[in-house]
Amino acid sequence: MTAADLRVGLVGYGLAGSVFHAPLIAATEGLTLDTVVTSNPERQEQARAEFPDVRTVAGADELFARAAELDLLVIASPNKTHVPLATAALEAGLPVVVDKPIAGTAAEARELAARAEERGLLLSVFQNRRWDNDFLTLRRLLDEGELGDVWRFESRFERWRPQPKGGWRESGDPTEIGGLLYDLGSHVVDQALTLFGPAASVYAEADVRRPGAEIDDDTFIAITHASGVRSHLYVSATTAQLGPRFRVLGSKAGYVKYGLDPQEAALREGERPGTAAGWGREPESLWGRLGAGESPVTGGGSPVPTLPGDYPAYYAAVARALTEGGTNPVTALEAAAALDVLEAARRSAHDGVAVQL
Repeated sequence: MTAADLRVGLVGYGLAGSVFHAPLIAATEGLTLDTVVTSNPERQEQARAEFPDVRTVAGADELFARAAELDLLVIASPNKTHVPLATAALEAGLPVVVDKPIAGTAAEARELAARAEERGLLLSVFQNRRWDNDFLTLRRLLDEGELGDVWRFESRFERWRPQPKGGWRESGDPTEIGGLLYDLGSHVVDQALTLFGPAASVYAEADVRRPGAEIDDDTFIAITHASGVRSHLYVSATTAQLGPRFRVLGSKAGYVKYGLDPQEAALREGERPGTAAGWGREPESLWGRLGAGESPVTGGGSPVPTLPGDYPAYYAAVARALTEGGTNPVTALEAAAALDVLEAARRSAHDGVAVQL
């Protein structure tokens, strides 16, 4: 830590806090992980073992009591706590990063955005999948016009988990804001809107497939963008055979990419950006293919080198926004637009109709 480092408080040390936020904060020049909030003694011990200089406290009130000693608060606690904690942080004068989804409704997200703007404080949303290797590669292909006019964007975030794991993410209690629609759906919808612009209409199907499951575990979302692009998005825990992560079809060519970005797996294994060689890179065997009229399954099209994934870029941008007036990497209003789609998808799945936005 240097005297110029921004001191960061982190609320929550479960999956999001320990696997994603804490390592990425610690790896970012200009940021120092100062305090971790968790009431779980084992997680407190884990945090101190991984970051020997970090303080641990049991509740957010203890952190807010010394808000003047901090420069940024990161909220990685369960979804239902995001709005109250972000509100308290902004009231305490702290810039805030909130894990996705920022809120349960778009209205709540916009209220938080207005509160942050009134106070002149940064409010950013952690949408790390904008820095996935495949997403960065697809953006480059689009920027270079390799696909021509895009007609259809297919995105899949699928898993094979035939037994529910339980916990708040799979709770049927609406106050928990659980289910795949708001979990993985937050990622695929954000990516679609980032690439192809605002949604004009939304149609969705949401099912509860697994015995004992309480909330959607197999969901499909169709977005018609104002630009004319159609996005077909799949999120599932019940997929016995995984489809391509991306299939993007345009007037000149299509791009097909299998496999997930390697950064989450690396973080789960304890690897850290800046210390692991080849961070975010994948083997050539996983590169996507670009072509027209050929099957990538049989080797058709041309292999496209996948750009390295770059989760560290998110917190580097946050640091620049706080110290140099740089651009907020993901705004609360962008997150609100994604929540508009998620809320419309929930209504569509319930009523069996397309919802106009």
